[in-house]
Amino acid sequence: MSIRVAVDIGGTFTDFVCLNESTGNIIEEKAHTTPANFASGVIDAVGKSKINLSEVQYFAHGTTVVINAVTERKGAKTALVTTKGFRDVLEIGRANRPDMYNYFYKKPEPYVPRRLRFEIDERVDYKGNVLQAVDEHEVRHLAKQIKAENATAVAICLLNSYANSAHEQLIEQILAAELPNVEITTSSSIVKVWREYERTSTTVLNAYVKPAARLYLNTLDETLRELGLETQPYAMQSNGGTATFNLAKEMPISLIESGPVGGVIGGAALGKVLGEENIITFDVGGTTAKTSLINRGEVKITTEYKLEWTPQFAGYPIKTPVVDIIEIGSGGGSIAWIDEVGILKVGPHSAGADPGPACYDKGGNRPTLTDANLITGRLNPDNFLGGTFKVSLQKARDAVKPIADHFSISVEEAAMGIIKTATSNMLNALKLISVRRGYDPRDFAMLAQGGNGALLSPHLAAELKVKKLIIPNLPGTFSAWGMLMTDLRQDFMQTMIMPVEGADLNKINEIYDEMEQSAYAVFSKQNIDPSRIMLMRSAEFRYIGQEHAVAAPVGAGKIDQEALYTARREFDRLHNHHYTFSLPDAAAEMVNFNLTAYGVVNKPDIKKIETKTGSAEDALKSHRDVLFEGYGKKNCPVYNRPMLAPGYKINGPAIIEESKSVTVLCPEQLLEVDAYGNLIIEVMAEV
Repeated sequence: MSIRVAVDIGGTFTDFVCLNESTGNIIEEKAHTTPANFASGVIDAVGKSKINLSEVQYFAHGTTVVINAVTERKGAKTALVTTKGFRDVLEIGRANRPDMYNYFYKKPEPYVPRRLRFEIDERVDYKGNVLQAVDEHEVRHLAKQIKAENATAVAICLLNSYANSAHEQLIEQILAAELPNVEITTSSSIVKVWREYERTSTTVLNAYVKPAARLYLNTLDETLRELGLETQPYAMQSNGGTATFNLAKEMPISLIESGPVGGVIGGAALGKVLGEENIITFDVGGTTAKTSLINRGEVKITTEYKLEWTPQFAGYPIKTPVVDIIEIGSGGGSIAWIDEVGILKVGPHSAGADPGPACYDKGGNRPTLTDANLITGRLNPDNFLGGTFKVSLQKARDAVKPIADHFSISVEEAAMGIIKTATSNMLNALKLISVRRGYDPRDFAMLAQGGNGALLSPHLAAELKVKKLIIPNLPGTFSAWGMLMTDLRQDFMQTMIMPVEGADLNKINEIYDEMEQSAYAVFSKQNIDPSRIMLMRSAEFRYIGQEHAVAAPVGAGKIDQEALYTARREFDRLHNHHYTFSLPDAAAEMVNFNLTAYGVVNKPDIKKIETKTGSAEDALKSHRDVLFEGYGKKNCPVYNRPMLAPGYKINGPAIIEESKSVTVLCPEQLLEVDAYGNLIIEVMAEV
């Protein structure tokens, strides 16, 4: 028997998906996330599934441990070692700021205070030539200072170390011998690219979370093995691939968006089967709403990720590859509140898993989006999570009543106001990922996922005017399912500025050869057969005089002048797409050379399901009143999704319930079940 398992820790629930490859059966479970010890939530979910871990052949895990440690500032006491004169790089940051006219703007506070930032009198130029060697005695003296400060992590980021890492490696060796219980991160081991502030920020954040990530992954690994797991577990990375726990412990910053990425990869895999190359994924959980765009079947990866970025806050740059996701603090547990001028707001603060929304009756008394959905009839208090978790409608009404009283309206009207406010925020995020980046939503299908995705997406799909909405099987645990569709992945980057005309082809081939050898070495340690390794090259080009670059694919094999010109022409095309102009006759240069390496693993097949005779009326459970924006209260049929067979059609309004999710079909919408069991909603009117 072959069993594949994926577990995704969310802000409110921990999702579990298990596939029995022999029978094709899928088990999904949800357990409450346990912030005090995240591993407990994982074990609870595994226990509810009643599977035997000794039969598991593949185990993938998405975790919020890293992003929580950073955002809650609960990481390690970290020291920074840098080149003399560059102690204040984190403080200086960038001169540009997101909110130009905000007189109250404050720069992000560094994760390493100035007293823990130490200088080494060394120097390497931008070509990698050593101008001043490292004094080993100075490093040993510095080790004593770090020890006296009781730092438990050290980040080493020297000027131009992307061109020559020898000094960083030497300092690492000395500090490792002098400080045996301290976690050390070198910039050259995780991000060999230029831009001093961004590279330093990435290195510091990796060091900051490394002890917590190592402790968590070690604890979870040990617990899983005690329960019978024999195979090597994998961690979901932000770049859309997986890595072994051992590799993830060394580079935990690669897990910064670990959970949400699974849903994007799953969306791309499902899109290929359905013949939909253009998809906007929309994932609404308990704490956040996340959206990403898949164009021509390709998941967009960015190295311009900024943690905690908002239009008013510059955030913290991370230069490692991350699936391009826009995330806002708006989910089922988002708290509704009245601001100082009397305006209703929803989020970004969340009731989380403990105490959770007021309706959970676990001590929470503040109104949330989930409470509002319960009051408007979208959720059934007797069928929450398939009836396995009892919620209180009265507690929800009590929590929303102060908002109703503030505006002198009914509790139902206040609940609808909460929903409208939340969906307005979500619609803006959907436009940011599509319209504002030059994509027409009418050319895209939208795929809803997460515990609240199917609940809210039909209305949002109509507003966005996408061509269709897809509610996949297991929408409530889709991110976990998506992890079963991922390959192992490692990204390699190297900065070297070189003009296209007259480029040093030998040097370019040398760079790619070195990165490819590193990729084979990494996957060899993970027992991946060389025949299952796939390599994809790219380079970042820019017109001479520009500041930033655009990545374009580079062909395999030995790079000659014609291959370089082909990549240059693709850069012109991509530049025109992103910025509406190109300069094909202008001189261009390459800035970064990149390699993405995949270790291809077996994935589950997406199979068609049996067609049944009959009609959707066979799945009819009941009727109930539901409040819709613009339509008022409607008496809606309620259907049991597992009984809906391919070909069944339903006219809105209607409610489709399943164990871990609810789909709210709006008036004037048509739903049809496709051959794979997905719910396809044609958006026929603005609702």
